[in-house]
Amino acid sequence: MKKIFPLILILLLSAAFNASASGDRKQKTEPRKYSNEYLDTVKVDKELVINDYVMVGVEYGGGVSRQLFNPPYLQDNLWSMDYYGISITKYSKMFGFMPYFGLQAGLFHGIEGYKMKENKETGSIAIVNGAIQCSYKVIDIPVTAQFHYDMDHFKLLASAGIYGGYRYAIERVGPMVTDETRYTFLDTDHRIDYGLKGGAGFGIVFDPFEVHVKANVRYAWSTLYDPNYRSEYYFSFAYPLDINLSVGLFVQLGSRSGKDKATLRKEAKAIVYGNN
Repeated sequence: MKKIFPLILILLLSAAFNASASGDRKQKTEPRKYSNEYLDTVKVDKELVINDYVMVGVEYGGGVSRQLFNPPYLQDNLWSMDYYGISITKYSKMFGFMPYFGLQAGLFHGIEGYKMKENKETGSIAIVNGAIQCSYKVIDIPVTAQFHYDMDHFKLLASAGIYGGYRYAIERVGPMVTDETRYTFLDTDHRIDYGLKGGAGFGIVFDPFEVHVKANVRYAWSTLYDPNYRSEYYFSFAYPLDINLSVGLFVQLGSRSGKDKATLRKEAKAIVYGNN
């Protein structure tokens, strides 16, 4: 009996210790539950991570057109407020981690043309097809690569690419312009338009809306008319060069930043519960 009593005492103490240890382990494996409201108050470092998102927008503005004449003519700026269009932009990461690039395509309406200026020394003014001023209405489709650098509510923009277009209407002004030629394309006029297009600007961002202010340059590789329209021996060229300033409103078709509310709550939960 004396030998059995110590053995029973040891077994009882061992069972009590194991029960206490099991309770501690159970308490450790069942952490406290925190509400979403509390998790929303946990401070998580917010890093601006730009997603591969899409946006569409409309633009409106005006600008100035001139011609790169050869031989050169004395000319003035031809101003207009007839620049507008719609575009779609797809941002993506170069090499999978550089979120600075995108591709933009659109459909735009603009003005090309020239306005001759009087030579004050001679009193003469150049005339092309009887006109001292001529404006072309143009529809063009640009495809450009776009660079963007984003901050919380601000971004810098730059783009460069090509475009193709069509000169669908014309208006000539001048003392030698007749009613038949004022709004009529001649056989020597070129209606197909193409060339380079690019620009730079900035954007103000309040997700999901963005307001862009841009200056665009369009340089045509298609001359306005046949080089030999006046003579088979003396050629003349006219390449449009346009500068347009526009304001655009864009709508994001997806999340711009990678850390939305759900992502921040997930990181807060990892901080609170100690999960890596």
